[in-house]
Amino acid sequence: MSLARTHAVALLGLSGAMVEVEADISAQLPAMILIGLPDAALSQATQRVRAAATNSGCPLTSHRLTVALSPAALPKHGAGFDLAIAVACLAADRVVSAESVGSVVHFGELALDGRLRPTPGILPGVAAAARFGHQTVMVPEGNAEEAALVPGVRVVGVASLRDAAIWHGAALTARPVEAIRRPDEPALPGTELDLADVIGNDDAILALQVAAAGGHHVFLLGPPGAGKTMLAARLPGLLPDLGPAASLEVSSLRSLSERGLGGALITRPPLEAPHHTITAAAMVGGGAGHIRPGAAARASNGVLFLDEAPEFASPVLDALRQPLESGTISIHRANAIAHFPARFQLVLAANPCPCGQYGAGDLECACPPNARRRYLARLSGPLMDRIDIQLGVKRITTAQLRLAADTVRIGSAEARSRVVDARGAAAERLSDTPWQVNSQIPGPWLRGPSARLDVQTTAGLDRALERGGITMRGYDRVLRVAWSIADLEGAARPGREHVGLALYLRKGMTP
Repeated sequence: MSLARTHAVALLGLSGAMVEVEADISAQLPAMILIGLPDAALSQATQRVRAAATNSGCPLTSHRLTVALSPAALPKHGAGFDLAIAVACLAADRVVSAESVGSVVHFGELALDGRLRPTPGILPGVAAAARFGHQTVMVPEGNAEEAALVPGVRVVGVASLRDAAIWHGAALTARPVEAIRRPDEPALPGTELDLADVIGNDDAILALQVAAAGGHHVFLLGPPGAGKTMLAARLPGLLPDLGPAASLEVSSLRSLSERGLGGALITRPPLEAPHHTITAAAMVGGGAGHIRPGAAARASNGVLFLDEAPEFASPVLDALRQPLESGTISIHRANAIAHFPARFQLVLAANPCPCGQYGAGDLECACPPNARRRYLARLSGPLMDRIDIQLGVKRITTAQLRLAADTVRIGSAEARSRVVDARGAAAERLSDTPWQVNSQIPGPWLRGPSARLDVQTTAGLDRALERGGITMRGYDRVLRVAWSIADLEGAARPGREHVGLALYLRKGMTP
């Protein structure tokens, strides 16, 4: 009898695919059939849509309705297709304009009373629609601010299916309804912790600045109360503001995680600090049906801090080894693969032994030597070999505490300014390459004609490699840190002292 179509977006990871939603009315036994590989939540859309349409004053036809989601082989998850299905059915019945419906991409889950619920993943979904050339999207009123963050797209926010039908030309009278909105989210921190609060541990403060300048991973080893958590929490404050692409990526990940954005893109690097009871799926992402980003993906372009690292399950820690190298997380399912970004800076913190008192001073450690070895052995060698900076942190003394009041310490604002300058120098040097920070540079390029250091500069590093003190991967990582130190100090190339300091930051774990 009639056929109409509109569009929606199926998200897989951060990438979106356009889905054509077709509705056909035929003179057969009354039913509503949904085809096109829907999951359980989407399969129930037939009941939600029919009830919502009836309660909105625009009931669906009593004839047979067949709704197809194309491409049929693409898995489709969640209830975000409800609005597209509903308007396609109404257009097939000529209640609304089929031409108007066909020119708009629709997002939103329907409540049984016809109102639209806020839907997770609106930001990456609208961005995908814009990437495919669509100019108008219709979203729930509760997602309108988030959708408007994508430039060049006309956003139509509607509170109910009745409002959507009226916008598409239905001969209905508007009914005021209260829009469903997200629950209030905790406000994002407006101020960051200041590096000037850290007393003593000058080596660790320098290590944080070097890590921020080059995007390096850090391991801090020391007794309880030495300030490991305090230091790690201040690393995001040393990182530069996010660029436009990184800001959209971080905001999209937050949207997929069902967290509010407050009407603005995130411009500061995120900090994720999961508890040591986290599972591997919660760390890298997963879930039944719709694949959600894990803590490692949400930390992309920011910092992933694992406090009490040896207490994390070994499979959880080893799951980070591949993302540390590739910068992406790939989650495989039988019929799909979801990709998430994972370009984070990893910060590990650990006590030197189970009781935490080994090497802490006057306090006696009750752990036998084999217990200490087993404790730190929970951090596998391949994982530790990927950590550029490995440093011991000691408790401050009474003398350091008294001198702190009269000592001028570097603050986060000053340190960030140095980091921005250092990253600018690295970006200029790497302008003809696909890399932006020193931690991304591969070893062959560092040892090649473009960046090779002379033998006198690397003499100490060469001896450490020959004696087995570091691996070949560790050798390259020391060179990367040396370039970051040189950039931080404004030097054109690393000198012998820069390489020596980089080697110390790599091997200075003694508590």
